[in-house]
Amino acid sequence: MSGLNVSIAFFLLVVSTCEMLRRLSKRLLSPGAYCCLAGELTGSLQLCSSCLELRMLLEIGPWGGGFGPDVVFTLLFLLFTVHAASLDGASANPTVSLQEFLLLESSPAATAAKLLAQAVGVGTGWAITKLYWSWELTQFHLIQNLIASECSSSIRTSLYHGAFVEGACSFLFHLVLLRLRRSRTVYRVPALAATVTFLTYAAVMTTGAFFNPALAVATTFACTGSSLQDYVQVYWLGPLAGMLTALLLHQGNIPRLFQKNLLYGQKSKYKIPKARLAHTEGGDERRKGKGEKSDPAPRA
Repeated sequence: MSGLNVSIAFFLLVVSTCEMLRRLSKRLLSPGAYCCLAGELTGSLQLCSSCLELRMLLEIGPWGGGFGPDVVFTLLFLLFTVHAASLDGASANPTVSLQEFLLLESSPAATAAKLLAQAVGVGTGWAITKLYWSWELTQFHLIQNLIASECSSSIRTSLYHGAFVEGACSFLFHLVLLRLRRSRTVYRVPALAATVTFLTYAAVMTTGAFFNPALAVATTFACTGSSLQDYVQVYWLGPLAGMLTALLLHQGNIPRLFQKNLLYGQKSKYKIPKARLAHTEGGDERRKGKGEKSDPAPRA
């Protein structure tokens, strides 16, 4: 269990360091620069480093450390809870940034800056984690370094099935995110963490259950067994299609592309009670009848 304790210490160090960087950049940068650049960069770094270490524990832990997947999924739930609570508005996920753009919540320039910051953050997180593994502080890291050059693709099914699985995971994740985005943090954070943990448990043996294009690039794009086109189809186009489907189902439209609601009828903002409406119509009829009776007949 000493190796697991080292990994937990690594998680705590990454989270605390990224939190310090967030607070420092929040003081030095303008709100726009912090939101689009520093926040997304540190969030992606934090998420990528933690994800890589968790993947290593999931692959090596059962036979190299004597603990099962239940320990890893418990860590996943706790870590994502910490991530969701500490990212300070950042998404660290390209499909979430594109969703905000399509909802007219982010401008094209801000979205491009977020995507660039996420790419830099993921690359930095990958480099830091590789350096940390090279120190071989535990037996896990020694084994990881031995098998790193021979890693295989996380796609363990056909391309179409893999794209469908990643798209379905992305669809459910974004649907929950859209439904809870106005909810209180105390409800939203554990619900999202539980959703991510469940989806990862359900699909990890099929595609790795990334449903985050940035994480997929850092984790599996360098592995052999699939071409770049295969990776793009499964880990980019699949989550993008899932996000668009969830957005269309939740909103009925995609505000950036078209305003017409294709699924849900437009309801009037003000509703008139039926009893009041019937009373008003009856009064109009009575007034109309009295007016007709009071009109004198024309004289010759």
